[in-house]
Amino acid sequence: MIRGIHHVAISTGDIDRLIAFYRDVIGMEFVRESGWKAGSDEVDRIVGLTGSAARSAKLRLGNAYLELFQYISPEGATQSPDRPVNDHGYTHFCLDVVDIDAEYERLSAAGMTFHCPPPPAAKTGPGAQRSTYGRDPDGNVIELQELIDPEHQLAIF
Repeated sequence: MIRGIHHVAISTGDIDRLIAFYRDVIGMEFVRESGWKAGSDEVDRIVGLTGSAARSAKLRLGNAYLELFQYISPEGATQSPDRPVNDHGYTHFCLDVVDIDAEYERLSAAGMTFHCPPPPAAKTGPGAQRSTYGRDPDGNVIELQELIDPEHQLAIF
């Protein structure tokens, strides 16, 4: 039985920069830092790499965790920070906010880039929302979403 989503993971070339961004700008709680040294056949089998070594960190916001990895070995390839969201693989994760305009202004002032300002709500009633996409310092996409009807917890995009 699958109970739900526990965490989303992001690989980065600069874990300290992303820890600072998600902790200090987004407001996530830093839970712990860990990792592993090269030479663990078990870890190599799990991650599908040979001679892997990495630093990792886990942060929490509400009931979900974000896990960050910086692979020391083998080093990961850098992706374009402007890669389009329709490329295969991770597209985004969504942060539920109460005042999307205030969060957009706060995060923009902190250096986060957005594709556009939050547009007005397209509809009202169950599932109504306002949202916009922004990017963390590595170019990973973060959606900000404000549910118009707070009684309705699951918005349909």
